[in-house]
Amino acid sequence: MDRRAAGTGVIRELADELADALVRVHQGSDRGDSATRRAAAGISWYAFALEYLEMQWPLIAAKTRDETNDALCAITQAMFRDVRGRPSDELLRRALRGWAFVVPRPEPYQTPADVRLALRWAAGASRPLTDLLDPALMRAVLHALRLKRNGLTAAAETQRHKHKVLVNAVRYAIEQRALPVDPLASINWQVAETVGQVDPRVVANPAQARSLLCAVSYVGGYRRARGRRLVGLFAGMYYAGLRPAEAVAVALLDCFLPHEGWGLVTLHRTLPQAGSRWTDTGTLHDERGLKCRPADDTRPVPLPPELVTAWRESIDTFGTANDGRLFFNERGGIVGSSTYDRVWHEARELALPPDLARSPLVARPYDLRHSTLSTWLNADVDPTEVAERAGNSVEVLMSRYAKCLYGRQAIANQRIDRLLHEYE
Repeated sequence: MDRRAAGTGVIRELADELADALVRVHQGSDRGDSATRRAAAGISWYAFALEYLEMQWPLIAAKTRDETNDALCAITQAMFRDVRGRPSDELLRRALRGWAFVVPRPEPYQTPADVRLALRWAAGASRPLTDLLDPALMRAVLHALRLKRNGLTAAAETQRHKHKVLVNAVRYAIEQRALPVDPLASINWQVAETVGQVDPRVVANPAQARSLLCAVSYVGGYRRARGRRLVGLFAGMYYAGLRPAEAVAVALLDCFLPHEGWGLVTLHRTLPQAGSRWTDTGTLHDERGLKCRPADDTRPVPLPPELVTAWRESIDTFGTANDGRLFFNERGGIVGSSTYDRVWHEARELALPPDLARSPLVARPYDLRHSTLSTWLNADVDPTEVAERAGNSVEVLMSRYAKCLYGRQAIANQRIDRLLHEYE
C-alpha cells in the first residue's frame, strides 16, 4: 500500500468515527431514558439544546422555528469553552444553523466533513447546562443575545425574540429537573424595549394611496405584467386592511364580488413566507390559520366598491391559480415577499415626488395596512368595528394604529387657526 492509499484509509476511518459521534450526539444513542442521561455527570448545553428543539419543533410555526434556531445558535456559541481546534465562527454558525438545530436532522452520511468536524468540536467544547447558574456566564449569554454577528447591537425586536427562546429553554430545563433553580431570576437584566406605535410618517392619505396603486400597474413590461398582476394584491392591503400573508392567500371561493356596491371576503388562512428549511412541507410558504386566532376561525372583511372592481378586473385579466388564489406569479405559484417588495419599491419611485420617495412614507407594503386602519379611525368608524375587520384587539388598535393621516395635521392647524381668529 502506498502512502497516498494509507492516508485515504485514515481519512475514511476518521470520517466513520465522526459519523458515529454525530449519531450519538444527535440521536441520543446512549442507553436509558432522557432523565437518566441528564442526571449522568450533567448534560451539556449543546445536548440539552438539541433535546429542547426536538420538543418545540412540532409546536411552533415555521417562522418561529427560524427564530428559535437563530437564538439557539447564539446561546450555544456563548456557551463554548476555550478548547483547542476551534473552527471558525462562520463554520460553527453554518454547522449549527444548517445541520444541528433543524428537525429532522440530516443523516451523518449527508453531512459535509468540515461540518461533522465542527459539530464534533461543538459537542465536546460545550459547557454543562448547569454552568448557566453562574451569574457571570449567564450575563455573558444575555449580552451575546443583544449583538448581531458583526458585533453591532441588534434590533430590539430581534433581542426580544432571542431572550424569549432563552427563557423558554430555561423553564423547560427546570421542568425536566436539569436545573434546580431559575438562573435568570438573580440577574438584573432589562430586555430592550420595542416601539409599540406605528410611525405616523409611514401613513399615506387616500390620494397618495390611489396614486401608488396606479403606479403599480406601470411597473414592468406589459407582457410580463409584473405590476398589473399585483395591483389587486396591494389594493387588498389598502382598502381591506389585509396583512400581506392574508392577501396572498385570498381565493375566489372566499369572496363575494358583486357588480355594484360592497363585497365581502371571508378570511380563514394565511401563507407567511418562512423558508423551505422551516416548513413541514419543504416549501417556502407555511400554511397557517389567522394570526392570534384559533386554527379554524374565520374573519369576514367588507370590501369597498373600488376594491371589488380591482379584484374583478384582476380575475378577468389573469384568471385564478389552480387552487383558486386570486394573486399568483407567472408560474402560478404563491407570490413571494421579495417579488412584491421589488414591485412596490419601483412603484414608489414612479408615484412619489423625490422628497417623499426618500421618506418613510409607505416604504413597505405592510404600511398600506397601517394607512388603512388610520383612515378608518379618522373616518370616526367605531374602534370595535375597525378592530374586528383588522383582526386586532381594540387595545392593540388604539395603541398602535391611532395615527393621523399624512397632511391631517395641517387640516387640524387650519381649523384651530380659524377658531382663534373668530375671537379677534
